[in-house]
Amino acid sequence: MAHIIVVGNEKGGSGKSTTCMHVATALVRMGHRVGALDLDLRQRSFGRYVENRLAYMERAGLDLPTPDYRVLPEIDTTTLGPDENPYDARLSAAVTALEPVSDFILIDCPGSHTRLSQVAHSLADTLISPLNDSFVDFDLLARINPETGKVTGPSIYSEMVWQARQLRAQAGLRPIDWIVVRNRLGAQQMHNKKKVGAALEDLSRRIGFRVAPGFSERVIFRELFPRGLTLLDLKDTGVDQLNMSNIAARQELRDLIGELRLPGVAVDF
Repeated sequence: MAHIIVVGNEKGGSGKSTTCMHVATALVRMGHRVGALDLDLRQRSFGRYVENRLAYMERAGLDLPTPDYRVLPEIDTTTLGPDENPYDARLSAAVTALEPVSDFILIDCPGSHTRLSQVAHSLADTLISPLNDSFVDFDLLARINPETGKVTGPSIYSEMVWQARQLRAQAGLRPIDWIVVRNRLGAQQMHNKKKVGAALEDLSRRIGFRVAPGFSERVIFRELFPRGLTLLDLKDTGVDQLNMSNIAARQELRDLIGELRLPGVAVDF
């Protein structure tokens, strides 16, 4: 069976789609078969990223390693039972179609609580939750005492992940490997960075996730999206000399892939 990687939290602007595209492309470049789904049916940032890539390849006459992106199929609701949800059926059909031809299926969730996102989390073998390095985003995971900095309890998203874990346990499936990725780590604001880091480490022990560094704030990510490119594609598109920022970003991606500890994946880019 394909290993399912879900990228999600319930807040927009944390870098989910950028993370999805770079992880998916890295895996394809390493020789793995990767299916891709975007559950944000309105904005579809991940889906648009792949579509931009396909359009750019056609214009430039290039053949770049690309994940196998699928849209959720439409379902004839008259074929569903009284207790069956059409969104569940659409997601199930998409995963069923991708599994025979994929080593990994990467699913991007919307930055809000939806039925599709909830179901996808229960399918996750690996869950990646990108998080901007601030207490605004941390509040999605847990409540914190503003005076002591101590965690007082889990928040809405953590509770949803806990419910997904319960469903997997009841079905006899392996536990979710949950990784919280700290994006937009800045060189400045060291005091705030330390406080967020300490709070995350405290919470990780209490509710069971791993913490990994993600991507720093870099202009290159915004520049790559319109052409659907990733850091790993630059040399294939005529960029012979990477600048220091691009080299550092590539190392961040290499470190992230290593931290995910995906089955059968040896980082070699």
